[in-house]
Amino acid sequence: MAFPDRIERVVEIASAPPTVWAALTTAEGLGGWFGDRATIDLRPGGSAQVTWDDGPTADLRVERVEEPTVFGFTWHIYGLPEGDTRRTYVEFTLEPLDAGTRLHVVESGFAQLSDDDHLKAFDGNNRGWDSELGDLVAYLGAA
Repeated sequence: MAFPDRIERVVEIASAPPTVWAALTTAEGLGGWFGDRATIDLRPGGSAQVTWDDGPTADLRVERVEEPTVFGFTWHIYGLPEGDTRRTYVEFTLEPLDAGTRLHVVESGFAQLSDDDHLKAFDGNNRGWDSELGDLVAYLGAA
């Protein structure tokens, strides 16, 4: 049985693209919605880290920076052992709208997993993006 390789979300945000870009690509922004603290070296090959006070720390590798429209990173696949080197790729694409920004998020790379690993990683991240993007909208609404 073939499983989906990618998670996709589209959300319209009532903030201008530069504001959304800063929320995605700065330590202050990432720490405001995607975790509790963050660091980022915003260049292809740069590293980033997002830490949740009540949970894990995610190590990210910046893969794509095309300011102000595309930001991409890879990260460890949820549910795999710590030493496993497989990663998924997350890409944010920003499109200006009259009333703000349309944000398209795609996470891909789940097809490389076994059935059991796929179920855990895909389901966890699928639910996770719903929650995190809700946090992004709330963060930007309060900014």
